[in-house]
Amino acid sequence: MPLVEVPPRYRGPTSGRSQVEVDADTVRGCIEAVEAQYPGFRELVFDADRGLRRYVRLFVNDEALDRDAVDAPVAASDRVQIVASAAGG
Repeated sequence: MPLVEVPPRYRGPTSGRSQVEVDADTVRGCIEAVEAQYPGFRELVFDADRGLRRYVRLFVNDEALDRDAVDAPVAASDRVQIVASAAGG
């Protein structure tokens, strides 16, 4: 099953878990599967229009995904990484 790596800033809904194993076959499905286990997680990654939030990047096995590739397929052995950039000034 794919493994979703949760960045420290997003571990509130996951009760501090840094990794969540999920049953899904797309990147979006992985995020939705984490949401099913840990309500409130999806809103950290996706906006109201179901697109990626502005400061979120997704990777599969250390390879960056295009912002419009959230429905890309994943294999059981894949790692989905979420990188949350910090903004400020």
